[in-house]
Amino acid sequence: MSRTEDTSVKPDVPRGHEVIRNYLRSLDNSPGVYRMLDARGAVLYVGKARSLRKRVSSYAKPTGHSPRIARMISETASMMFLTTRTETEALLLEQNLIKQLKPRYNVLLRDDKSFAEIMLRLGHPFPQIRKHRGAHREKGAYYGPFASAAAVNRTLNQLQKAFQLRDCADSVFESRTRPCLLYQIRRCSAPCVGRISQDDYAALVRDAERFLQGRSTGLQEDLARQMAEASRALEFERAAALRDRIRALTQVQQAQGVNPHGVAEADVIALHIEGGQAGVEVFFIRANQNWGNRDYFPRIATGMEPAEVMQAFIGQFYANRQPPRQVILSHGVEDEEVLAEALSQKAGRKVRLVVPRRGEKAELVANALRNARESLARRMAESAAQARLLAGLAEAFGLDAPPGRIEVYDNSHIQGAHAVGAMIVAGPEGFLKSQYRKFNIRGDELTPGDDFGMMKEVLHRRFKRLLKEDPRREGDTWPDLLLIDGGAGQVSAAVEVLDELGIPDIPVIGVAKGVDRDAGKEEFHRPGVRPFALRRNDPVLYFVQRLRDEAHRFAIGTHRARRARAAGASPLDEIPGVGATRKRALLAHFGSAKAVSRAGLADLKAVAGISDKVAETIYDFFHEKG
Repeated sequence: MSRTEDTSVKPDVPRGHEVIRNYLRSLDNSPGVYRMLDARGAVLYVGKARSLRKRVSSYAKPTGHSPRIARMISETASMMFLTTRTETEALLLEQNLIKQLKPRYNVLLRDDKSFAEIMLRLGHPFPQIRKHRGAHREKGAYYGPFASAAAVNRTLNQLQKAFQLRDCADSVFESRTRPCLLYQIRRCSAPCVGRISQDDYAALVRDAERFLQGRSTGLQEDLARQMAEASRALEFERAAALRDRIRALTQVQQAQGVNPHGVAEADVIALHIEGGQAGVEVFFIRANQNWGNRDYFPRIATGMEPAEVMQAFIGQFYANRQPPRQVILSHGVEDEEVLAEALSQKAGRKVRLVVPRRGEKAELVANALRNARESLARRMAESAAQARLLAGLAEAFGLDAPPGRIEVYDNSHIQGAHAVGAMIVAGPEGFLKSQYRKFNIRGDELTPGDDFGMMKEVLHRRFKRLLKEDPRREGDTWPDLLLIDGGAGQVSAAVEVLDELGIPDIPVIGVAKGVDRDAGKEEFHRPGVRPFALRRNDPVLYFVQRLRDEAHRFAIGTHRARRARAAGASPLDEIPGVGATRKRALLAHFGSAKAVSRAGLADLKAVAGISDKVAETIYDFFHEKG
């Protein structure tokens, strides 16, 4: 479905450099952030300036601009300004606004997931080692970032072999009466049942910290010396255990690939631009060890220079991450001093930006640049294949144009219980998992197992909210095609909802299993058209199957999670004023929720942490229900 221009926008609305020039009267040389908006009020661009007046005056000139900037100026109908105390503050505010508003003419970092780390949780006689993601709220030592969960798991696996630290939760640790399987396979020293003293366990923790801090050479020398001493003393079992620890440490280092000797802590960031697309590769160096790499593909506009792209990427990348002491770059940035100052403020220590020309750092950049180039080439090849599939989909289903956004819907339940609806999204870049949505079916009037009613509820909630958020349908959150898992009945239900909401122009296609519910024999249903099928070996058919299967996988997973939560629910959860702490106290005192429900008022008042008022609330809750 092709989108048309909104006719509510009057063609005579002033735009361009003359509009921008009018703002110069009210601007001074203060630093700050500016926003350029189109005739509809949508943000075109967010920028920062050392002097707002000087920066805006450059846009007020009718000539001398690159094609991209000239096009942006020609679309500008209004501007907004916010002054700051320093240019550094302006830079930080600019990057936050870009992430929030996603302007069309800015570089936009689309993958913003947090990184996994290794955490040594302190504050316990026998500290736990585990994977961690998110804010540093617990007391402990954090090591990372690692490029992927797989990299963390691989390293943790080897660290458990080398140091045999526990990874179990405190509740499991305190309830053990005999060693678990990890002790049997020499992955844990079983401090839970006293198989190791607190002092000896503390020594293992110190060794693990030395390794994670990059002091592995001295550690391995110490272990080798201890192994030789144990061998001379005929303590062959201890010598074998030390040998296994040395091997495990060696395997960790081998898995981490090339480990730089002269770079203790840095992120290596390399940028490659080709065909109007950008690929960025980030390598994480911590404690002189390579802890993996990740590729990014920020959205850029045609004609952007590497310095502009690199600066925007760095600003957004570290918006919610702790910068390392060095950031090693393949290209310089536009405002190096300001950016370095902003990163230093965030880190609470000096952060250096480096563009090396020779030596080990230059080799690291060359390696990262090669990876960026190869990753972008693979991405472009995948995009071309996806574009061909979308074009084939448009041809097969009679669409006006290849869809830019496909939404696929499915329901999941067991005889109507714990019913959920699921929506997945796909487009030219594949599955957009950050835009998946799940819906807990609320309809009290629905007959259990009423799939048509469930689909109506899901679509009504989805598009009613979409109409509220973007009534003019200007954004990229409106679908060009709806795929429904089901036949003619599901399609009719979907069309009924869309007609009711006044949006009848979105194509709806139902994907039914077909004869014998056999994959490859799917039938497709469209309003007013006889069911049809695609050739069994048609790539478009395989594409639709993948879309449907992904929606089904997401729906099933959501349903199972809801069912599991319901299975673990307790009547105590429904009592006002009874939170997790009071719930634990009640269960510890009475043994079960059923026993709590039968308890007398005096017994409830005797529970530690339960006041007289709360006890009365609990008593009334169960007796009113009964």
